[in-house]
Amino acid sequence: MKSFISLAVAFLMLFGCKTDTNEMNRLTLTNEWDKTFPKSELINHSKVTFHNRYGIELVADMYVPKEGEAKFAAIAVSGPFGAVKEQSSGLYAQHMAERGFITLAFDPSYTGESGGEPRRMASPDINTEDFLAAVDFLSTHDRVDSQRIGIIGICGFGGMAVNAAALDPRIKATVASTMYDMSKVNVEGYFAGEDTPTQRMEKRKALAAQRTDDYKSGSYKRAGGVIDPLPEDAPWFVKDYHSYYKTSRGYHKRSGNSNDGWNVIGCQSFMNQPLLAWAHEIENPVLLIHGEKAHSRYFSEYAFEKMTGKQIKGVSAKEGNKELLIIPGASHVDLYDDVAGVIPYDKLESFFNEYLK
Repeated sequence: MKSFISLAVAFLMLFGCKTDTNEMNRLTLTNEWDKTFPKSELINHSKVTFHNRYGIELVADMYVPKEGEAKFAAIAVSGPFGAVKEQSSGLYAQHMAERGFITLAFDPSYTGESGGEPRRMASPDINTEDFLAAVDFLSTHDRVDSQRIGIIGICGFGGMAVNAAALDPRIKATVASTMYDMSKVNVEGYFAGEDTPTQRMEKRKALAAQRTDDYKSGSYKRAGGVIDPLPEDAPWFVKDYHSYYKTSRGYHKRSGNSNDGWNVIGCQSFMNQPLLAWAHEIENPVLLIHGEKAHSRYFSEYAFEKMTGKQIKGVSAKEGNKELLIIPGASHVDLYDDVAGVIPYDKLESFFNEYLK
């Protein structure tokens, strides 16, 4: 059961469980600057809210350049999976605002300051919809040029961003950074290590049993966040996550990964709802960015193949307006923040300037 839980949560080595108190959700917007990165003096920051088509109210940090044109190109940003907007997505958003874009870093449904009950659930549909709702908001904002909107998805929300791009042609350009395909990892396990019908049935049985237990108890068992303290035999990529989520580098009190994680059944629907099914029909540009040494690199390579039909491994490639950029020597978490100094902000700026014009 424990080995299954780690896959159901999809990308963390998870040990131990806590019980959700089923707290009533109240949208309480934090006024102070509580990000994991310092505030830039080149931008204006504000909290905003908007709703998705399910009626869930989402909370976002909006970053606006202090100088610039009357109407800006805009970028919506979310991820990593299990993180909050005060972590990586806010950092990306602030950097891109410094470079002349209005940006929106939002908490997905059921997480962070955003609405949705019960807390810490995930959905390939609703979380894709969250990106589309952000585009709704930006499209109607008086400082945004509605014809120049792009998105950035980080880690598990990279897959959601690609799915959103396949669904909504208003998204003129898409970036997926250090992406996870949450469907693929839940269905197959890491590196297709649990990719048999028998293994999948065991996962389904475990989830079904957990649903019964949760219904009886009236609460949802948590799967646990990044393990702390680290066992000596922890895989290196778990150590990579720990160095971000469980230290002052990236810890945040509202982040599931920094604390008690997703609900055990939170990722159930990824088991039979493939995110990248229609990636080959995306007409607008997509940039996939991944670290050469990231354990997760194969997800971006798989996405590139889905979009172009080209099998690429370990090197950068471009086919039409679809591009795979491999960062030499970088790990998965190196693309979460500026500690390693490898996030290619210049490339992001040139990509969006080229395609949001």
